[in-house]
Amino acid sequence: MKAELKWALLLLGTGAVLLVPWMVVLAVTLPGSTQVRHWSLAWIGLDVLLATGCAATASLGLRGDPRARLTASATASVAVLDAWFDITTASAGAQLAEAAACAVAEGSLAAVCAYLALSEGRTRRGTRTAAAREEITTTSSPAP
Repeated sequence: MKAELKWALLLLGTGAVLLVPWMVVLAVTLPGSTQVRHWSLAWIGLDVLLATGCAATASLGLRGDPRARLTASATASVAVLDAWFDITTASAGAQLAEAAACAVAEGSLAAVCAYLALSEGRTRRGTRTAAAREEITTTSSPAP
């Protein structure tokens, strides 16, 4: 493993550990409710991000661009985030039922994006491996 990669992964792991006490602080200190400015802008912005991710993934994927895996992964994350906030900010009753229905749709979108990200990776690796095997086979010289 490259040293830079190892350091990045160690920093990532350290960040995960340091987030645990921070979450405890937030759980103890955050108020149960609050007034929010620009509420509609926040929600619209999240949906714009989701739509942009879908469009970028479709556009890159249809062109066979391997970066579609990255946009699919990011879009899956945004869809899960959107579902989380839909459910956790909804009032009981009809609003929660609507949020749950939206969460099912967003969860489905996240699953499709995860499938695209993972299947595209397997396909490319498999193709690359097959091509490498073929190259080795055709360039090897027969034993004397």
